[in-house]
Order: sequence, then C-alpha cells, then structure tokens
Amino acid sequence: MSLEPGQPAPDFTAQDQDGNTISLHELRGQKVALYFYPKDDTPGCTAQACNLRDHQEELKASNIKVIGVSIDGAAAHQKFALKYDLPFPLLVDTDKTIVQAYGVWQEKKNYGKTYMGTVRTTFLIDENGLIEQVIKKVDTKEHAAQLLK
Repeated sequence: MSLEPGQPAPDFTAQDQDGNTISLHELRGQKVALYFYPKDDTPGCTAQACNLRDHQEELKASNIKVIGVSIDGAAAHQKFALKYDLPFPLLVDTDKTIVQAYGVWQEKKNYGKTYMGTVRTTFLIDENGLIEQVIKKVDTKEHAAQLLK
C-alpha cells in the first residue's frame, strides 16, 4: 500500500548524523520535505542533496524543513554531510523502520539483478502532519524547484 496526499504521514523518531533525536510529531507547525535516497555520496544522491543545500534559504522562506533518510549508518551520513556541507539532518534508518513505514523499501532492478532497496521518493508533509505531495519522479538536479511549486 502506498501513501497518498491527504493521508497522515507515519510518525517516526530517529537519530540524525550527529546523534540528535528527531520526531516527526515535534515538527508540527512547519512543512517537512522528507526525502528518501538510496545511498550517501553516490552521484544521484549527491546531486539531490546539493540542490536542496543550494536552495535551503528559499525552502526555509517557504517554511519547509528538509530531512533526508537512508539506510546508511551515522558515520556514512556524517561524512556525506561534512563533505558537501549539508545544512539539514540525515536520519539513520539502518533497521529500515522509516523506509518501510513510507513504502519506499521496494524491489529494484539494475543490470538484470533484482534486489531490495530504497526507491528515491520525497514526501512533502504539511503543518498538520498530513502528506501534501508525493514526488516519485525526483529530478535530482532540480529537486528544490519541485518542492517550491
């Protein structure tokens, strides 16, 4: 079952790359761009993260808090965030709790090989915790523009 606009966003509590605990319900009153990406420091994920970094002020002006999620560990997240000076949290989801709750942990195919992985997807969550938009076709180099439409 996939999540659709108008549905409540599944709540979560997780730690970011610096050990800070973040809970979705504590972010009520602001929009949250919860973006799921496959892996730290890979070309597509880097382009997406850097695009969001480069448009951070515009996103903040629209009351949108950016949070990244992948199944990488804290050390990989911290290295990725430092390397590209990412100003937003990257949540550690090594037990796959969040990716499964949002339905983005799915079967993928690459070069004829089938495996389970994170499907790049962004959920824009409104001030009341409801899903406002689901972006399944993420343009990694213009992702902020997709959120600011």
